[in-house]
Amino acid sequence: MANASSNETFDPTVSSIVIDGNYQPSEHEPFMNERQREYFRKKLLNWKDDILKESRETLLNLQEENQNHSDLADRASSETDRAIELRARDRQRKLIAKIDAALDRLEDGSYGYCEETGEPISLKRLEARPIATLSVEAQERHERRERVYRDD
Repeated sequence: MANASSNETFDPTVSSIVIDGNYQPSEHEPFMNERQREYFRKKLLNWKDDILKESRETLLNLQEENQNHSDLADRASSETDRAIELRARDRQRKLIAKIDAALDRLEDGSYGYCEETGEPISLKRLEARPIATLSVEAQERHERRERVYRDD
């Protein structure tokens, strides 16, 4: 950020780049140009907003369900549902941390590049998994190593 005063802070939700709703990143343009970065920034922020909205709805549902069940089977079923929902929320909490890390990488210029090789991650992979930190090849190597160690 050039000439940012000490009172200013970076806000990942605000951008001066405007892209229309039909824009799709293309292999025919420079990799991680401003439009691509803005496209992925919006995609990540929308994903995060959806997760947070879902979490708020879940919390409201859990609070409403916090009623006494006279039947033991109903109580057990309700507790099982609650445990499943809380596990799902924990996974989503971890996903939000990954989304935030991806937004940080967008800000520092490392987004879209493989952490292992430094090579660009394909746009198709980023489109499918915008939080990806490894190229397909590096991810496959990582998974093969994991399998070898797991089998020992």
